[in-house]
Amino acid sequence: MTGTAFVIGASGQIGRQAVRALAEDGWEVTAASRGGGTDPGWPRDVRTARVDRADTTALTAALGDGADVVLDCVAYDGGHAAQLLSLADRIGSAVVISSAGVYEDGEGRNFDTQEEPDGFPRYPVPLPETCGTVAPGPATYGTRKAELEQALLAAGDRLPSTLLRAGAIHGTFSPIPRELYFVKRVLDGRAVRILAYGGASRFHPVHASNLAELVRLAARHPGSRVLNAGDPVVPTAAEIAAAVDAAMGAAGRTVAVDGPPPLPTVGESPWTIPYPIVMDMSAAARELGYRAVTTYEDSLPATVEWLADTVRGGDWRTAFPLVAGMSEHTDWFDYAAEDAWLAASGR
Repeated sequence: MTGTAFVIGASGQIGRQAVRALAEDGWEVTAASRGGGTDPGWPRDVRTARVDRADTTALTAALGDGADVVLDCVAYDGGHAAQLLSLADRIGSAVVISSAGVYEDGEGRNFDTQEEPDGFPRYPVPLPETCGTVAPGPATYGTRKAELEQALLAAGDRLPSTLLRAGAIHGTFSPIPRELYFVKRVLDGRAVRILAYGGASRFHPVHASNLAELVRLAARHPGSRVLNAGDPVVPTAAEIAAAVDAAMGAAGRTVAVDGPPPLPTVGESPWTIPYPIVMDMSAAARELGYRAVTTYEDSLPATVEWLADTVRGGDWRTAFPLVAGMSEHTDWFDYAAEDAWLAASGR
């Protein structure tokens, strides 16, 4: 059964894919965003609405008589949960994007402790939805998402909500494209990359179209639940580097370093972590019949082409200001430091 669908945050990386997936599945979709724009990949009958979700009055007006399902791509905390619940009388069910960042291991380690000594979490492999989470609260991204989840799950009788705990989201229109680390190196003619932990780090990715497929299925099967959201296979950092090379017709060399990065700006890619994060996707398959629509490798060429077109001939910092802000502290492209270390180590 399909009906009416209202998408909050439709112009973002997830929203673009989800609007199309829902519309192609037969839903009458209203795509809401601050800009109110459309996307060339959407069917023509998709309606658009200009609305800032922070303005509850405007959101209520845009929602009108209501929708059978609301997808919220940009909900972050308990305040957003309360906002959705205030509209529960006009929403049949909700699908809300959460994050794997809510998880906590048995020793209290989580994404917020990862920079502390011995602070990176050791999650079970695979990581199930039953694993513990951080305490809800306003302090960090992870605690805010936990607050969002718990508020919506506690009100499941009023508003059935599926919370999708997304892994490392990738694909076109990403504001923080981790693949840029490898793509820019190829464009710069950089033939070597240094990867800590033997290049074997695994951080579960999820392509935006796989997230959209989970949204589509959850919309058809409402419920009050949390589900992991990930691709079918989790490549290593070294495999991602090689896949980017293949997509760009390059042949870079990986220098694998045992253990942590030898220097702060040497050996640490955005895919580099000391312990694996590999999510269990069996619940999504069991409860929704989820089967991924793409793999990391199959989706990568389109992402690489988009990234290369976006940064070629321009300043990558302007194109991706969030990455530039991160790079001020970690510097993804400190080639001088890398060359000095390579020379000193004879690598």
